Amino acid sequence: MDRLTSMAVFVKAVDLGSFAAAAAALGLSGPMVGKHIRFLEERLGVSLINRTTRRQSLTDFGRAYYERCRMILAETEAADALAVDHLSEPCGRLRVTMPVHFGRRCVVPILIELAQRHPNLELDLSLSDPVVDLAEGGYDLAIRTGELEDRSGVIARRVARQRMVVCASPTYLDDHGRPEQLKDLGGHDAIVYARSARFRPWLFPRGEEPPIEIRPKSRLRLDDLDAIADAATAGMGLAWLPSWLIRDRVQAGMLVVVLPDEPEFPYDCHALWLQTSHLPLRTRLAVDALAAVLPKFMT
Repeated sequence: MDRLTSMAVFVKAVDLGSFAAAAAALGLSGPMVGKHIRFLEERLGVSLINRTTRRQSLTDFGRAYYERCRMILAETEAADALAVDHLSEPCGRLRVTMPVHFGRRCVVPILIELAQRHPNLELDLSLSDPVVDLAEGGYDLAIRTGELEDRSGVIARRVARQRMVVCASPTYLDDHGRPEQLKDLGGHDAIVYARSARFRPWLFPRGEEPPIEIRPKSRLRLDDLDAIADAATAGMGLAWLPSWLIRDRVQAGMLVVVLPDEPEFPYDCHALWLQTSHLPLRTRLAVDALAAVLPKFMT
């Protein structure tokens, strides 16, 4: 007899409470259900079910074996589903939440290209900086930058790394001088990213040691990265921004990267989804596409 088939019959008999109910559900005869159970018991050398004329109940070992069988059967179904996915096209709605600027400039173009290749794929994209709960929001996928909270039931995969750099306009540097070391930052004006009256320190890696944190003085605090880049371009001070965001301005000579000898701090970018025995094809393809293409945006 096939062991997996016998496990499935055993689980069904336990779930439905009797051999007769399992036989009816599986299209088998009652004696055949009993034969599958006996096959397992003989193979294992231990009883799974206590049988009387009026009722049946699991033995202690049978109860533990039942839980294991359920897990094995679920994994088997998930493995079979992978093969089905491999031969099929992604379809249905993919709901994704992501930060505004990173999403608009980097994530959305990749997902749109994915949808163009798969006409049965629907996109429902939310661009919002506040962190939302995957389950409560009904999202299939979330894109996060920076450190992640440790949450059970959520799977995270790093898909890219942003490189953070200090920059300023040529005009500002002509007027105020160019910082040559980290200690020089204290003598300059800064434009900082702040949300809810709190702003992130500027971080500079030090190998295996914790990064150095700099909290520059600032009279201009914004919660919009593009606005910070605009203010830096206008000569309002130094800014600490992702390299991808200012790439075009640097190439055009509107901004200059300062402290080039300092290591660039890497802000990790992750894709998150709820833990599941089988990740839907549309979600898996989206994560794979982001992991393959996003790093090219970060250079």
